[in-house]
Amino acid sequence: MNIGFDAKRVFHNRTGLGNYSRDLIRILSTQYPQHKYFLYTPKSKPKPLFDATHLGVEMRLPSGRFYKYFYNIWRQFGIPHDLKKDEINLYHGLTAELPVGIQRTKIPTVVTVHDLIFIRYPEFYKPIDRLIYRHKTLRAAKEANVVIAISEQTRQDLIHFLAIDPSKIQVIYQGCQQVFQQPMDEESRRNIMARFNLPKSYVLNVGTIEKRKNLLSLVKAIANLDTHLVVVGGETPYAKEVKYFIFEHGMEKKVSFLRGLSGLELAALFRSARVFVYPSLFEGFGIPIVEALFSGTPVITTQGGCFAEAGGTGSKYVDPLNIEELESAIASVLNNDSLHQSMRKQGLEHAKLFTDDNIGKNYMRIYQQLAGE
Repeated sequence: MNIGFDAKRVFHNRTGLGNYSRDLIRILSTQYPQHKYFLYTPKSKPKPLFDATHLGVEMRLPSGRFYKYFYNIWRQFGIPHDLKKDEINLYHGLTAELPVGIQRTKIPTVVTVHDLIFIRYPEFYKPIDRLIYRHKTLRAAKEANVVIAISEQTRQDLIHFLAIDPSKIQVIYQGCQQVFQQPMDEESRRNIMARFNLPKSYVLNVGTIEKRKNLLSLVKAIANLDTHLVVVGGETPYAKEVKYFIFEHGMEKKVSFLRGLSGLELAALFRSARVFVYPSLFEGFGIPIVEALFSGTPVITTQGGCFAEAGGTGSKYVDPLNIEELESAIASVLNNDSLHQSMRKQGLEHAKLFTDDNIGKNYMRIYQQLAGE
C-alpha cells in the first residue's frame, strides 16, 4: 500500500502538531515496513526536523517551475496530481487539512482534527485566522472518509460545532516521542541535570507560554510554597505578563525558564521533576501529560475537557483559575511521599494506553479498511 501524508509540519513544526506527525510516521514505518510512505511537503531546509531516510520514507516536494516558486499553492491545489502519479492508495491529512480537489481523484482520505479551540476560545485568535481554520477544518472533515479525533472531547466538539456525522469520527489517542518511553540510565540523567543547575525537587511545566496555557495561575500557586518552578516552552507576548508578576513579587530565584532543549534533555527534566503541573484552560489532548506519565512523574491538571482522558484516574484535577485549590494540590504531592508513589504507579499504568503498538494498530486498521485490504 502506498500511503501519502500532508507533511508540512513533519519538517517545519517543532511543537505539538509536528511531534504528532513525526511520531505517527515513525510508528507506522517501523511497525509496518511492507508499506510505502510518501511525505508531501511544500519546501525543504538544510536541517530538517525529521530525517526519514533511515525509515525508507520518501519526501515529495513540488514539481514544475510554477509550484516550486508558489509552493503553498501546490500544497492546497497541486498535491492531488502528484498523488495520482505516485499511485497513492490512501491520503492522510495530519493537521485538519485536505488539498482542494482530492475527492476527484477517488483516493480514500483520512484527516486528523486535534481541537476546535479557535471556536471555543475565539479571543485567543485573530479574526482572519479563525475564519481560515474554520473553513479548512470544516471542509476537510466533511470531505474525508474518516475523521480521526485525538480525544473524545474533540469528537464531541466536531459533532456539536461543525455538525460532522458521528459515524465517520473515530477517536485515537496520541502518544509521545520515543525518548520519553524508553529507559534512561541514571548517570545520563544526572549528567544532563547538572547542566541546568536546578534544585533536587521542583515543579515542572512544559508548553508554549501563551494565555490559554495559564502559566500565571501556576506561578501564583507556588508563590508561598517551598519549591522551585521550571518552565519549558517558547514565549508569546503573554510571557511578559508572567515575568512581570515574578519580578513584582520577588520570585526570580523561584522560577527558571528554559527553551530549545533536545528531546533527551526534556525527558531528563520530566524524570527528575517532583510533579508536573499543567493548568491549561483547554486542550485537544495534552501530550505533555502523557510525557509525564511515561516518565513516572505525578500530574496535576485541569478538571473537565479532555484532561482526564490523558491523565487517567491517578492524576489530580483542579479548577485552573482557583489559585488556592491549585496550591493545595501541589503542596499535597510535594509533601506526601505515599501519595506521590501512588500517583506515579497509576500514571505508569495509564500510559500503556498510549504505546506505539496501540497507536500503530489503530491507524493501520483504518487504513486497511479504507484501502480495501
